[in-house]
Amino acid sequence: MSAALCFDGAEAWPAHRAGATLTIDLDAIAANHRLLAGLASGAGCAAVVKADAYGLGLERVGPALLKAGATEFFVAHLDEAIALRRVLPPSVTITAMHGALDGAEADCVHHDVRPVLNSRPQLANWRAEARRQGRTLPAVLQVDSGMSRFGMDTRDVAALADDPAAFDGIDVELVMSHLACADDPADPANAAQRTRFMQMRTKLPDAPASLAASSGIFLGPDYHFDVVRPGAALYGVAPNAAHPNPLRPVVRLDARVVQIREIGAGDGVGYGLTYRATAARRIGTIATGYADGFARHGAVASRVWFDGIELPVLGRISMDSMSIDLSAVPESRLSSTMSVELIGPHRSVDDVAAAGGTIGYEILTSLGRRYHRTYAAL
Repeated sequence: MSAALCFDGAEAWPAHRAGATLTIDLDAIAANHRLLAGLASGAGCAAVVKADAYGLGLERVGPALLKAGATEFFVAHLDEAIALRRVLPPSVTITAMHGALDGAEADCVHHDVRPVLNSRPQLANWRAEARRQGRTLPAVLQVDSGMSRFGMDTRDVAALADDPAAFDGIDVELVMSHLACADDPADPANAAQRTRFMQMRTKLPDAPASLAASSGIFLGPDYHFDVVRPGAALYGVAPNAAHPNPLRPVVRLDARVVQIREIGAGDGVGYGLTYRATAARRIGTIATGYADGFARHGAVASRVWFDGIELPVLGRISMDSMSIDLSAVPESRLSSTMSVELIGPHRSVDDVAAAGGTIGYEILTSLGRRYHRTYAAL
C-alpha cells in the first residue's frame, strides 16, 4: 500500500488523523479494463478517467490503466486532459469530451489534447484554429443519436454533408455518440439509437466509430464498433441490474468509531431525533457523513459492518458523522481504535447507492478528500 497525493497536489490526510481510510485497488481497475477489452474483442478499449478518475485519483489511476493496455483516454474538461497529460507519455491519445471551449482552442493544440466537436460552432472554431496553426488538426465528432444531450443532431449533420468545406483542416479520427438507456438491455431505445447512429455516419467523413460506454459494452458486438469507452465499469460499478456484476470491486472504505455511548428506551438520536430507541442500545459515532459522500436521506436503508456483523445506521446522517447501532457487537470487541466497513466485501458501491436512492457513479465521485487514501499498487 502507498499513500497518495490529492488531485490538487496537496498531501492526503495521514491515517492517524483521518476519520476513515479509503483503499483503492489499482490491480482491480487494471483487471476490469482487461475484462472489458476482452468483451469488446475486435474494438479498441479506451479508458474514461473524467472527474479525477471518478474520484479515485487521476494521477494514480491513469498510469495503472496505461499498464493495463489502455492507449486512449477520455476526460470531460480540457484542464482534466492537461493534468492527465502530465502523468502519461506523449504516445497516448487524450480526448476532451466537452471539446475546446470558445477561446481555448490554442490550449488544446499546445497540450496535445484531441477535442470532441459537439456542435457546428465548435467545428467552425476548430477549423479556424487549424488555419491559424497552418496544419491539419485531429478531432472527434459527436452526433446526437437520441439522447438530446451532446452532439450534432440530424439537421446539423445534413448541413455538414452539404458543405464541401466543413472539414477543411480537420482530421476526423472518430465519430461517436452516447447511449441513454444502455443500463437496461431490454430498452428499445438502444437499437433505435444504434440505427440512427449508423445512418448519421453515412453523411460524415469515413472514420472509426464509437457508441458504447460501460453498459453499452454488455449489449454485445453490434454496439462495439471500433472503440468502446468504459468509465464507471473500470471502477467496479455494475453495468446493469439484469445480470450479476462481473467486475472486480475497486474501493473499500473503513471509518473509525470516534465515540461509544449507551442510550435508554425513548432516547432519540441525531438531528430531528428521527430515531428513538425502543430499548437500551449501545451506539457509536463514526467520523463520516454527507460531506464524505453518504447521502443524508439514505440513513434509513444504510448499514455498516464490523467483523461480519451487520450494524444499522440510526437517525439522520450529519455532515461529518453518523450514528450506528453497536448493540450486536460483543463488549469485549469494543475499543477506541475500532473501525467499521462502509464499502467493502459486505456492501458494494452499488449497495450504498441503492440506500441513498442514487447510482454508483455518484457515490464514487462524491467520496471526498477527507479520507486517508491508500492504493494497492500494481
